[in-house]
Amino acid sequence: MILTGCSFSEAAQPGEPWTGDSIVHQAQTLEAKPPIQSEAPGHLSVADEITDQRERRIESYAEPPAGPPPIPKARPKVKGIYVSGWAARTSKLDQLIELVNQTELNAMVIDVKNDSGQITYDSSLPIVHQLEADSKHMIHDIKRLISTLNENHIYTIARIAVFKDPYAAVRKPEWAIRTKEGALWKDAKGTSWVDPYHPEVCTYAIELAKEAAHLGFDEIQFDYVRFPDNGSKVDREAVFQNPNGWSKSAAVQRFLKQAKQELAAKGVYVSADVFGLTTSVTGDMGIGQTWEDISSEIDVISPMVYPSHYGDGVFGIKNPDLQPYVTVQKALADGLKKNEALTQARKSAASIRPWLQDFTATWLKPHKIYGSEDVQAQVQAAKELGIDEYLLWNSKCTYTFR
Repeated sequence: MILTGCSFSEAAQPGEPWTGDSIVHQAQTLEAKPPIQSEAPGHLSVADEITDQRERRIESYAEPPAGPPPIPKARPKVKGIYVSGWAARTSKLDQLIELVNQTELNAMVIDVKNDSGQITYDSSLPIVHQLEADSKHMIHDIKRLISTLNENHIYTIARIAVFKDPYAAVRKPEWAIRTKEGALWKDAKGTSWVDPYHPEVCTYAIELAKEAAHLGFDEIQFDYVRFPDNGSKVDREAVFQNPNGWSKSAAVQRFLKQAKQELAAKGVYVSADVFGLTTSVTGDMGIGQTWEDISSEIDVISPMVYPSHYGDGVFGIKNPDLQPYVTVQKALADGLKKNEALTQARKSAASIRPWLQDFTATWLKPHKIYGSEDVQAQVQAAKELGIDEYLLWNSKCTYTFR
């Protein structure tokens, strides 16, 4: 069946819906009408004492001597929550640690580079200082943060937003996606992106990942590892630096392949976030995210299968937000089929660790007020398929899960 009316948000990070112009793909049983607003971003007040930044600077990062790569520590069955840079530096963190300690949760996904392009800690990378990307960092002692999480036996995942980076696009316009007239291209929300084809853009993200590994993170998670959505519209407006003539999907795949290879020496796992519909559609949706190309390059793939992000009629479900169990079950079942096909073709297939919804999609009419039971329904849907890992998204880091 043909999927019509399915489109994606320029801000479709974990926890935000997909909106924009229509994109047409093939899918098995999908027909969607997207929501039109996103969950309001959370803002946390800062109550903690800001210590002397000179005393809080991390050790200068340098490549270690060549030698055999370290063996990553055993990866647990991750059950995690998202933690913003602001939440990681306030008393909110204590509440989140308590939540993890009192439930089956065992991991935190912490912003290292958010989708505004901000580095959330005091980096030692010269390029970060050149961009001034850490000039307003939220986390003043990231080593102490990681030490605290380690003491609580919490698996640490560094989230790096890759190609949605208005900070770098403005400060290094040669990295940016440009209009045909030469100006900075901007999405519907006025946000500039860096060019996924530009080698220095990819190097920047990988160097940040290496530094995060050096700091002690157990895993690197790449988010916004894609081109802006509304691909056909973007292609009409924008100019990319693509001398090799690579497809969008090839550019994303090559970045992840390079990142995985370079991080192998650091003893960390590599994961990536993808749109939920990648489990079910054919092709890259105009954004460079093809399930098979991504799953075959990394350790863990995290589709954002939030029920609120599927329009009426997807999987034959009216109002998917009202039916979290069946929506997640059908989405993940499709992902498992794609992974099985990779395995049968003797290719690698990443473990599936979905992002699940722990927020209320107030922009939908009707919508469901999500509570712990609704989150548990999604967890159960994944578990019954043999997927016993998951991540919970709430942009305000206020979770109902118990």
